[in-house]
Amino acid sequence: MTTPDDRPNEATLDFLRSVFPAEWREPILGRDGVTAWEAENRVTLPEPYRTFIAEIGNGSSLGPPEDEGLQPLGWLPECWPGTGPRRPGEPFPLEEAWVWEDDETIDAYDPRVDAVFNHGSVVLGAEDGPSFWLLVTTGPHRGEVWMVSDVGAAPVPVSEARSFDGWVRHWHAGNDWLA
Repeated sequence: MTTPDDRPNEATLDFLRSVFPAEWREPILGRDGVTAWEAENRVTLPEPYRTFIAEIGNGSSLGPPEDEGLQPLGWLPECWPGTGPRRPGEPFPLEEAWVWEDDETIDAYDPRVDAVFNHGSVVLGAEDGPSFWLLVTTGPHRGEVWMVSDVGAAPVPVSEARSFDGWVRHWHAGNDWLA
């Protein structure tokens, strides 16, 4: 486990509070709840997501993402592919984007694909069915939001939207994810 990041500044937390109205938020986990989840999963969650679920809301039925909203910590969207047990404390397996659909060295049951779905991240939610937003919890991409789908995985293409709060800002502004 890593040492927790510095607490986010109040402007960031005020923004997150304003984007997720109280009536749409799930109950907070509190610091003790977050710490217990982290100990059980052998990982320290990146900020400002960590403070968000501890103090603002553990998910929200109002997006992002549009499908089912922001998932509570440890929950999976209904359309999750069920590729194996989630292990947020294991190393996130990618250093860069990978389109396995075009990779002739893998088959449908390649353990590397399962690792991308299940290791070193928490699931933020689903987007358009078989695509999922993950927050990376380990390794050099810790704190970045990635999109994982049935064809591959890549960090959010807009560099300003790769952090949790940047991702929320991008969504809240109504910006296209590919722009």
